[in-house]
Amino acid sequence: MLVSYSKNLEIFEKAIGYSFNDKGLLTEALTHRSFYHENRDVASSYNERLEFLGDSVLGLVIVEDIFNYASKLTESVMAKIKSYLVRGEVLSEIANEISLGEYLRLGKGEEDTGGRRKKSILADAMEAVFGAVYLDSGYATAREVIIGLFRGKISNVITSGQYHDYKTELQEMSQTLFGVLPEYKVTGQEGDEHRKTYTVDVVISDEKFGRGMGRSKKEAETKAAGEAIRKITERSYRQ
Repeated sequence: MLVSYSKNLEIFEKAIGYSFNDKGLLTEALTHRSFYHENRDVASSYNERLEFLGDSVLGLVIVEDIFNYASKLTESVMAKIKSYLVRGEVLSEIANEISLGEYLRLGKGEEDTGGRRKKSILADAMEAVFGAVYLDSGYATAREVIIGLFRGKISNVITSGQYHDYKTELQEMSQTLFGVLPEYKVTGQEGDEHRKTYTVDVVISDEKFGRGMGRSKKEAETKAAGEAIRKITERSYRQ
């Protein structure tokens, strides 16, 4: 079992574009506490310390990259972009893209309850991997690995403005101007079960203010909220 696991790690290293000098660091990064507690004979540690370190390394890399972005972003915009990019949902997406879940060492309980697919476990392990790379080869190499995995997401988030928390902004705007909360209504679903496209309308006081489409309800709601904010803002300027 351990020999097979070792071979799998070589495939994972290719996926992240980095080969560890100290394979033990990678093993630790991929070891969940549930495995450690059930297998003390083969596991001397688990990944939470590396996760803590990796979180800080990731934050610095992201901030450094967006700071040097060509458009010279403001402090408040950089803060929003960083907050969006380092959240668990984005980390788990990247972890899924490189099939990180397949390489995790999990205890039986986590294995049986779908731990390899849990967003929180995947996100934590992704940060632990970044921490392990940092310890193994330093900041410059860790930065290279992180940017390699995040590059498409960074540029997409900046150019699309996806980092805005449109739903929270609309909620505050709606309460201030109308005294009620916005309502989100799914008005359409298309596609196969695993490739659905959702259409969502956002309604305030029985008036439709925005419509959005996305691969998830959340994405569609976010786009609808953004359209509603623009419509309300334009109406305010005309009055």
